[in-house]
Amino acid sequence: MTWVSACKLDDIEQEGAIRFDHGGRTYAIYRGPDDSVYCTAGLCTHEAIHLADGLVMDFEVECPKHSGAFDYRTGAAIRLPACENLKTYPAEVVDGEVRVALA
Repeated sequence: MTWVSACKLDDIEQEGAIRFDHGGRTYAIYRGPDDSVYCTAGLCTHEAIHLADGLVMDFEVECPKHSGAFDYRTGAAIRLPACENLKTYPAEVVDGEVRVALA
């Protein structure tokens, strides 16, 4: 596993998300209401829409196209039409910088 610098913590609003592209793939990085950080695959499993453009509340992200929702801590699909879980990746903050562990 390789740790990659993705952004500054301050680049993400609390209860927000940003898109992160690396190695030809898209990821979404989330900042929880408690300032924790998480990373998932960046596209909705229902129709490949960028999740970073969706509504983030508490620990959920809602797809902006069909309102499917995921728990971004675990990747679990929690509201239809999303029925396939998201892949998740370890994330951490080091000296104000968000890093994600990518395979």
